[in-house]
Amino acid sequence: MEWRDEGIILGLRKHGETSVIAEVMTRAHGRHMGIVRGGRSKRLQPVLQPGNSVELVWRARLDEHLGQYQLELLNARAGRLMQSAIGVHGVQAMAALLRLLPERDSHPRLHDAFAVILDSLDEPGEAGALYVRFELAVLEDLGFGLDLSTCAATGVRSDLVYVSPKSGRAVCAAAGRPWAERMLTLPAFLAEASVACTDAEMLDQAFRLTGYFLDRHVFEPRGIAPPISRESFCSAARRALADAAPVPPAKQEPVP
Repeated sequence: MEWRDEGIILGLRKHGETSVIAEVMTRAHGRHMGIVRGGRSKRLQPVLQPGNSVELVWRARLDEHLGQYQLELLNARAGRLMQSAIGVHGVQAMAALLRLLPERDSHPRLHDAFAVILDSLDEPGEAGALYVRFELAVLEDLGFGLDLSTCAATGVRSDLVYVSPKSGRAVCAAAGRPWAERMLTLPAFLAEASVACTDAEMLDQAFRLTGYFLDRHVFEPRGIAPPISRESFCSAARRALADAAPVPPAKQEPVP
């Protein structure tokens, strides 16, 4: 058996004295493991860093075997990612989400989104919002997608400000007002594509929204705790967005 693909390094574990088992999010073959002979060498260590994109060949006698990887570096992101908290925690948090998917199931959309977000983690105005959309995409691929396009009660597409915690569907202001205390807040940038995530409070609302459905549908049923890297990333993204916000001009005292 043999195939060629491109992928992003998620993590490693030691195998023998000189090799490693590489966990890679491949584009066509999903999250896939393989042995890298000599993976602990000085030549390969810089290549086998989480967040780097690689071109790889996988070989095994049978499809169900672990197999071996031969790989070449395509995009060396790891050095840049390690320079900031948002980069370090971001790659760890997204890797933890991808590990929720069945191994060897193809999810090319998530692979491509993963690459785009990794290249945007040094943009504080975009990183948090892109990560939230990544969590929504993971929920959808797991079969728990949210419907944020129309109001669940009236069918309208405007003034969507709530999400039903039961159905995962958007609700407009008028229909949801009597039950506002029970509703989750729908941040404006998730309701309308033309709206940007402009402040840390809006981003925090988005983190609470996706976190609620991840807990309800994924973490709690599997008996696992949310990854610490998610909270670390959320904190770093909120700080980065707050620091990037423009400072309002100081008031000038009137001249007497």
